[in-house]
This record gives sequence, structure tokens and C-alpha cells, in this order.
Amino acid sequence: MQPDQRKKIIVLMINMFIAIGSFGIIIPILPAYLMSIGEGGMAAGLMIAIFAGAQFVMSPIAGKWADQVGRRKMIIAGLSGLTLSMFVFYYSDSIWILYTSRVIGGIGAALLIPAIFAYVADITTMDQRAKGNSYISAAMSLGIVIGPGIGGFLADYDLKLPLLVSALVSLVSVIFSVIVLKESREAGEDVGPVKQEPMVKKLAQSVHKPYFIPLVITLVMSFGLMAYESVLGLFVDNQFGATPKQIAVMVTSTGIVSVVMQLLVVDRLVRRFGEGVILNFFIALTAVCFFLSLFASTYVLFFMITLVVFLATSILRPVLNTLISKLAGNEQGFAMGMNNAYMSIGNVVGPLLAGVLYDVNILYPFLLGFVVLGITILVSVVWQRKKAIVFVD
Repeated sequence: MQPDQRKKIIVLMINMFIAIGSFGIIIPILPAYLMSIGEGGMAAGLMIAIFAGAQFVMSPIAGKWADQVGRRKMIIAGLSGLTLSMFVFYYSDSIWILYTSRVIGGIGAALLIPAIFAYVADITTMDQRAKGNSYISAAMSLGIVIGPGIGGFLADYDLKLPLLVSALVSLVSVIFSVIVLKESREAGEDVGPVKQEPMVKKLAQSVHKPYFIPLVITLVMSFGLMAYESVLGLFVDNQFGATPKQIAVMVTSTGIVSVVMQLLVVDRLVRRFGEGVILNFFIALTAVCFFLSLFASTYVLFFMITLVVFLATSILRPVLNTLISKLAGNEQGFAMGMNNAYMSIGNVVGPLLAGVLYDVNILYPFLLGFVVLGITILVSVVWQRKKAIVFVD
């Protein structure tokens, strides 16, 4: 890459890192904070589901706007939305205003993330595209790892301090982008006609695609992982008296495991065993871990089970992406769009259902995950045998 390209990529990485990290800062404090205002599992699930739902609804519109008004404006607007969301969260103890802040944050994320990846596409060649996107993804992963760790330690001083720090850091990123970030395309540049079909129609079309079952597995994986994440802090706080710092250590450790597995292990596993074998094994492993969670008697034991859950899902995600891509042929754009849509559906439904079940019985979310994943492994095995697809190069 040229020096000018590197500079722009670094600016985008900083923005992505701050956006994801500032959101992650609040994760360790949510259980204690929600309990302090008299809320429980359903509220924790809604916090995640509302954010994901707003992002899902807004993303198609935001992508079109990024083409029409420019990437820079959308990136700044997205960061501003995330900043406003965090300030609203900090200054209110009303659960309904907190839900509103999550809507604002989800819209902000929908404006920001597609615009950043579109910006990368503008400033890189086809040969450079994968490297550019990998840098942005690395910044996202780093934010996921570092944000919760910082939040857990800040909470030792004051429970709401991570909320204020998150808001102020996001505000700095807005100012930084206004000053430093330049537009990636000439004003008024023609991007050509963009056909926008309703999401419902696209979902109906996906049912008939050869990669439909992997899409369903993507939905189930997101459903299970987000259900697990949404009640994780509440569960360890309720069962083992875990502090915000302990929750932060757990979340940060699982993030590190995910990054290491994706960078160093996934490609080697797929080359040796093929996507099909890896898919079945790690779905089964995740199901077993959900089952074992029902019997975890100590924080350390539950911590170890959680590490394996995140290890397995960190391998499943890129394997599913690769599998869908191989089966998609010449319709890569549609397939990847549907992959994101199915993932978003799981991100919305998982936390909602887990939160409701948690308030009934704190073990029910894990039992649900075990049953759903058990059914999924059977579907995957039958589908692979029926299609007789070779999943290796």
C-alpha cells in the first residue's frame, strides 16, 4: 500500500477500534447496573437485541446513503450516534430511556460499519482489498478484547464510570474524524443504479439457494452465542458472586481466544479436515458446552466452559463464511448479504428469548441452547450426506 493509503486505513482502524471498544466497556457493568435499577435477565437481553434490531433494520438504508452522500459523512454520523447513545445511557436510570439509547446506538453502528468497509473498497485495489478489510476486522477484534477489560477495572472506582469514559472516548473519535478523515470519492461521483429489494423478498429467495442450510446454521450459531453472552454476566454474578472485574477478565479472555483461533488455527484445521467435518464437530462441541453449563458448580469451571464455547464459535464463523462463499458461485454479494441478515436475526432473537427464559429459571437459556444446537447438528449431518458436497479445495 502507498503511504496515503496506509494513513487512511489507520484512521479507519482507530475509528473502528474506538467504536467497538467504547461499546464493550459497558459489558462487565451491565449485570450490577441493571440490578441497581431493579431490572434482570429480560432487560439484559433487550439491551443487546434492541441494538442488533435497530442495526439490522437500518443497515440497508445506511448502505444506500453511504453511496449517495459519501463515506466520510456517514462515518461521522455513525460515530455521533454512538456518542449520543452513550451519553444518554450515562445520564439516565430509566429503563425505557436506556432502551432508547440502544436504538440510537444501533442506528449509529449501522451508519458507521458499512461506510468504513465501503471506504476501504474505495481506496484499495482488488488485490489489496482483503488486506484492507482484515486490518479493519483486526481493529474490531481488538476493541472487543480491550473494551470489556477496561470497563471492568474502571468499575472498581465507580459503577457508572465506564459509561462516562465510553461516551467521552466516542466524542473524541467524532472530533478526530472531522479533522483528519477525508472523503474517499469525488463529490457527486456516479456509483450507478442500485437495485434495492425488500429484505423479506431476499430472505424468501435464500430458501432456494444451495447454501440455505449453512445460512440457517449461521442464524443458530448467532442465536446461541448471543443468548449465552446476554445472560453470561448475570449468571456468574447470581451463581458465583462474580465482580465486574471478574466478568471483564472472562469477556477479555474469550475475546483473546477468538482472535488467536481465527488468526492461527482455522485455516490449518480446514485444510486438514475440510469444512464439513469442522462444522459438525464444533457445533457438537458447542452443544456439549451448553449442556455442561447446567452443572458448573464454580466460577472457574464455568469460565473454562465459556472459553471452549467462544473457541468453538470463533472457528465456526469463518468456516461458515467460507462454506457459503464456495456454494454461492457467482452470486457472492447476495450470499454475503444474506449471511449478515441471518446473523442479525440470531443476534436479535437470541438475547430476547434468553432474557425471558432467564427470568423464569437461570438455567433455561443454556438448556435451550443445548436443544437447538443438538437439532442443528442432526440437520447439518443429514444435509451434508444428502448433498454429497466436497468441502475441501
